[in-house]
Amino acid sequence: MHIESLTLEGFRNIAEMTFTPCPGTNVIYGDNAQGKTNLLEAVWLFSGAKSFRGAKDSEYIGFEGNRAALELAFFAEDRSQTASVVYMAEGRSCHLNGVKQERVGKLAGIFCTVVFSPDHLGLVKDGPEKRRRMIDTSLCQAYPKYGKVLEYYEKSLKQRNRLLKDIQNHASLLDTLDAWDLGLLEYGAYITRMRARYVKRLAELSEEVYNGISKGKEQFSARYLPSFGGSVEGFEKKDYRDALEKAMREARVDDIRLGSTGVGPHRDDIVIEIGGVSARAFGSQGQQRSAILALKLAECRILEERAGEPPVVLLDDVMSELDDGRRAYLLNQLTGRQVLITCCDAAAFADMEGGKVFHLANGELVD
Repeated sequence: MHIESLTLEGFRNIAEMTFTPCPGTNVIYGDNAQGKTNLLEAVWLFSGAKSFRGAKDSEYIGFEGNRAALELAFFAEDRSQTASVVYMAEGRSCHLNGVKQERVGKLAGIFCTVVFSPDHLGLVKDGPEKRRRMIDTSLCQAYPKYGKVLEYYEKSLKQRNRLLKDIQNHASLLDTLDAWDLGLLEYGAYITRMRARYVKRLAELSEEVYNGISKGKEQFSARYLPSFGGSVEGFEKKDYRDALEKAMREARVDDIRLGSTGVGPHRDDIVIEIGGVSARAFGSQGQQRSAILALKLAECRILEERAGEPPVVLLDDVMSELDDGRRAYLLNQLTGRQVLITCCDAAAFADMEGGKVFHLANGELVD
């Protein structure tokens, strides 16, 4: 899987651009705030996921325009394909191979990418929300149905939380809570089961990668920690729903008192350990960054297993944050994939054999 060309018009600070990377390593360099991350973000949007920067659709449209148009030509599933997305004030439209799609999420699983940005450097030491988002982003690409269920769950969760607040003032509404819980249970059990299965495979591959980074000196492990407590090891499909239902029932009084849902996949986490102790609490900065590298490289391999071909890898200004050893290991592990790397100074890649180098300034590619 690789990009053949990307054409942008009115996207953030990029007025007009056609980007033609090679199938291997592509270095995009330039000063800060010149549009390097914008270019990677545009690529990422074709994965069917939301912006890895947390942006709203309206933020894609340049200051002087009323629309942002993105066109991608890419090779996947043994053939050349095209996709386009247009963002306007009144909404967005999406086409795949000339056929209009009902939503951008329909591109999920067709064009796959893995992004590694400075924000990911906090995956281990920050709160669980980032770790949940990493899992969800990958699962949405590998299993398009997952994205839809996640959307249903988030809507149901908001509605239940609103109802919990209303019950505090209108006790008669308590009788309607069971009906809302049914949907939340079905969606929540599916999400928890898919995440737990994903993390199990992620842990296996990450352990292998981390062993290579540390040269076998340290042991890496990761496991899924559901909010209903305990381990999901050996769980069958029905067990996830039963465990979640029991925990929600036990938490109902507190949920009504607090006006929010305290149990469910929105409260789950991943426990990452190095040498048998928490990497978050006791890991050094080097160990934490090695763990993140292992997780992101494992994510690449999972998507490759699912799609049958390697995803496009986006490295957004992270190379300068890694020491020479980790940087070399990362690049070595990404051979055979199309990689887009942004940086401020291309001198670090002066010895790169093959590949292409692009200079970006003021939203334009400079010769």
